[in-house]
Amino acid sequence: MVWNALMYAFLHRRNPFRTGRGCRRGEPDSPPVDTAGGEGFVPAEPPRRMHFRTFRAFFFTAVAAFAAHIAPAQPTLLLRVDDVGMNHAVNMAMREVAEAGLPFSTSVMFACPWHEEAVAILRQHPQASVGVHLTLNSEWKGYRWGPVAGRSRVPSLVDQTGHFHPSVKGFLTSGFDLGEVEIELDAQVERALASGLKIDYVDYHMGTAVSTPALRAIVEKLARKHGLGISMYFNENRRTLFDIPPERKLSELLDVVEKMDPKRPNLVVLHLAKPFPEMQALVDMNTPIMTGAQGESLVATHRVAELAAVLSPEFRAKVGSRVRLGTYRGLIAETGLDRMAAPR
Repeated sequence: MVWNALMYAFLHRRNPFRTGRGCRRGEPDSPPVDTAGGEGFVPAEPPRRMHFRTFRAFFFTAVAAFAAHIAPAQPTLLLRVDDVGMNHAVNMAMREVAEAGLPFSTSVMFACPWHEEAVAILRQHPQASVGVHLTLNSEWKGYRWGPVAGRSRVPSLVDQTGHFHPSVKGFLTSGFDLGEVEIELDAQVERALASGLKIDYVDYHMGTAVSTPALRAIVEKLARKHGLGISMYFNENRRTLFDIPPERKLSELLDVVEKMDPKRPNLVVLHLAKPFPEMQALVDMNTPIMTGAQGESLVATHRVAELAAVLSPEFRAKVGSRVRLGTYRGLIAETGLDRMAAPR
């Protein structure tokens, strides 16, 4: 409409919004002309031309409106903070992100001992979008956890010590029962809902809960049952800093912002912690990059570096000028659960 009005004004050299002298809006520019020169004669006037200044102002207003109409929206970046509830050091890192005012989503491990502290923190920060980090593994040497449903109800999901298996491979080769998987994952979601927090979505620790088609079907069934979204079911462009060396995590995060896909949500999965003793003592039984050349644990080093990166002035400045930070709660509200589709 704006463009059509501009073209009309340009071709006819007149202001389409201006009426004649002394005329009311909507009437002709000039009263009728008596060509015989009788009583009431009004000399004919040439059509009024648009003054250059008026045309210039109109032109630039129209161009700005047209540009705003066709300009693409800012790309959306989702920050997903994983493993919350695992221990105090992780919970305190999540709290620091929340207090910094960053919009973020956080995936809580309701099977872990420190989930109650995580719940207490998140009650104070209702702007955070909360998900259930569906858990079928316990990967830390000397720090283990087991099923929410109880070992006696899901005996095929635990090892000889009564804890979840440390690795994905160990779980998949354990002879697990699909019915027991559903019982356990449903118990984790029910515990989350009973916490009083608003739960928006589910995802999956170490990818185990979606590592086979049959397991994925259980996750989808539970999401439908409880009316929840599923992370990675909204065509997200996913990146993680997990396997990036600590000294390169900030530059990698800034690179994510530079190379975001404007046509789909962009997801960065974060693993954060404060440098507390319980974090420094953890040994990952699966991931070689989390162990140094002398056998020392690098878990805390990696997670502290990710926390520093996401809270850095460089990241905040780049995000403020380039992207819109979003959450899974907002994404679900905009997209709807019926539009979810399993990743290819």
